[in-house]
Amino acid sequence: MIIGIDLGTTNSLVAVWRDGRAQLIPNALGEVLTPSCVSLDADGSVLVGRPAVERLQSHPERSAALFKRHMGSSRLTRLGTREFRPEELSALILKALKADAEAFLGEPVTEAIVTVPAYFSDAQRKATRAAGQIAGLRVERLLNEPTAAALAYGLHQREAESRFLVFDLGGGTFDVSVLELFDGVMEVRASAGDNFLGGEDFVNSLIDTAFERLQLPAALRQDETFMARLRAETEAAKRLLSLQASATIQVRQGDVLHRLDIDEALLEQTCAPLFKRLRLPVERALRDAGLRSSDLDAIVLAGGATRMPLVRRLVTMMFGRFPSTELDPDQVVAMGAAVQAGLKARDAALNEVVMTDVAPYSLGVEVGIWLDARTASQGHFDPIIERNSTVPISRVKQYIPQAAGQARLELQIYQGESRMVRDNIHLGSLTVPLPPQATVQECAVDVRFTYDVNGLLQVDATVLKTQQTHSLLIEGNPGLLSESQIAELLRAMAELKIHPRDQLENRTVMARAERLYEQLRGMEREHLGLQVLGFERTLASQNDRSIVPARRALNELLDALERHSTLDQEST
Repeated sequence: MIIGIDLGTTNSLVAVWRDGRAQLIPNALGEVLTPSCVSLDADGSVLVGRPAVERLQSHPERSAALFKRHMGSSRLTRLGTREFRPEELSALILKALKADAEAFLGEPVTEAIVTVPAYFSDAQRKATRAAGQIAGLRVERLLNEPTAAALAYGLHQREAESRFLVFDLGGGTFDVSVLELFDGVMEVRASAGDNFLGGEDFVNSLIDTAFERLQLPAALRQDETFMARLRAETEAAKRLLSLQASATIQVRQGDVLHRLDIDEALLEQTCAPLFKRLRLPVERALRDAGLRSSDLDAIVLAGGATRMPLVRRLVTMMFGRFPSTELDPDQVVAMGAAVQAGLKARDAALNEVVMTDVAPYSLGVEVGIWLDARTASQGHFDPIIERNSTVPISRVKQYIPQAAGQARLELQIYQGESRMVRDNIHLGSLTVPLPPQATVQECAVDVRFTYDVNGLLQVDATVLKTQQTHSLLIEGNPGLLSESQIAELLRAMAELKIHPRDQLENRTVMARAERLYEQLRGMEREHLGLQVLGFERTLASQNDRSIVPARRALNELLDALERHSTLDQEST
């Protein structure tokens, strides 16, 4: 069985192609959205999803979120006494989604289509695939998120030739892809984006505004508990602005209640630099595709942050038309991943479609440029494969040494768009021995780059005089895991104590109660403490007939306390 997974910055989803359609798979709480959050409990067990989100406020030092932004790096996140790489944290999310799928389908799941931002670098893509391996999944195909959104909208089933743009603004990343459909081929014409622009950045801007307008001391930014509560309040207020004209951010610091009323005008003013950044990738993608906005047949929105009215208004103004919003933007990428899973499984309900993709970044080498007969400027980037070239692709360029009598040519290989290599990403190096007693022209070297759909770059350097070829296959990047390291983490994952899936509802309500207990005071706090103690006694009985109504009653109490917390706080 092949499943489709949207591994998101804020939330993740899993879906399957079954009975001729894409179906979202609920988790143990009956929700299709699983927060991309991990927490380490006091007993050393790992909590994933909703209970981990609740613990972000009560136990910030033992909880982690937003780790997708660090995929492809060697950054370590400490949870309690343990340290985790981004691939490990992502693997815990994938493992939870895999368990949900197996419980829903009633059969083992070993393979997945996992979506990634179109603008993810090679290192980030390989780290995502490694996370799948650590979670016990075979990930043969990574699907770009905008392409997945197009599949979910059924754009691949259109008979007429069409061009469309996918505007994908998620929790942590922003992608734009221009796609064209003709004769059963869905071709990505151009991709652009920003791997550090998403809904979380709008939250960060509002937090900065709260510090400024409420005159909060800068030292509070080091208070993990206060910042976790402020972030949760700000995120909730930002979401409310998608439904109503105004919202309130309020958070307590000791005996002081800080409160800030926000509306759409303040959000627009605060986040103006972010809205400006949204325009640049759109303009680049259209320019690279050689199209104008009027040439497009449809604009498709994906990603939860596109719910913001200001974002939808910006898109409408940029393209002079309303975007397609029929599908839930939080779910559309996962639904598209399920369609791709169905295509891979050759489901008869799906028409055959050929999909082509592009290289998201330019790939090239470091060169020196002669300024005059004596002076050379070093460190320049010379692209061999330009960004947005259709893959698979093979391109060749010829290079000569700078001086006669050079014993070798050092090829330094980079990825990026900057003029100087210092501002690009170093992928590897290849040493090419040169023939002795040969002229500069005889030492010319043909350098061929071959880039495939799996993100592998093959570099072949052929010396013209000797016809000797030296090769390098770039499969990894600095900071990425080796196969032996992946195998070791796979063993460690098997030993890690994952909180039982069938107890997730109980652990979620307990985590929520712990969070509220820390926020309340006086009689309400005392009353909640007694109710939690009673629920723990019921859990100890292991009698489901008693546990289910007790859990329902505790949830109702927590709902009531959250509803009235604003009034209670203002009266103190």
